[in-house]
Amino acid sequence: MTLEQKPTRFVGRPAPFFKADALVNGEFKSVSLDDYKGKWKVLFFYPLDFTFVCPTEITAFSDSISKFHEMNCEVIGCSIDSKFSHLAWSKQARNEGGIGEIKYPLLADVTKKIATDYGVLIEDAGIALRGLFVIDEQNVVQHSTINNLGVGRNIEETLRLVEAFQYTAKHGEVCPANWNKGKDAMKPGPKDSKAWFNKHGK
Repeated sequence: MTLEQKPTRFVGRPAPFFKADALVNGEFKSVSLDDYKGKWKVLFFYPLDFTFVCPTEITAFSDSISKFHEMNCEVIGCSIDSKFSHLAWSKQARNEGGIGEIKYPLLADVTKKIATDYGVLIEDAGIALRGLFVIDEQNVVQHSTINNLGVGRNIEETLRLVEAFQYTAKHGEVCPANWNKGKDAMKPGPKDSKAWFNKHGK
């Protein structure tokens, strides 16, 4: 089965289950989707250990982990590398292209099942595209994006998305373009939305 035959829409549907060995705080543990019941999740895929764009993303997520935790959100990274490769890379200093100590799990998707289930596997190359999935506390996918290999993700935008989806889930309002915490949201509906448009429309 080719990549084109995999599901093309994940948003609004249950997140595919995953379970794999992972590097967690310098140790090997089994990690699954079930470990995060009642929490929001950001699951992101990256192509390979010991590469170039990947460590910049991995360390940026780690440096911002407290911001995610403040929103009851966990971060999980995933590549097709082994747990031993993850560990070796974590022993390499950041100024040498390593990742150092990472404050969230890195899944070892050596069978490529997780990347396949999430529709991000490049089968000919045997590696994953830069997929990112925001999964809510009910394990429903609220957001997905997939970058080609050459461009990394924006962690601040990921934080904004989690915050916005949490806001809509809590308040029943919707978030217009460029919404950030503290800005006006919008009540959905042709009549209720007029208050926002009257205030912000040009």
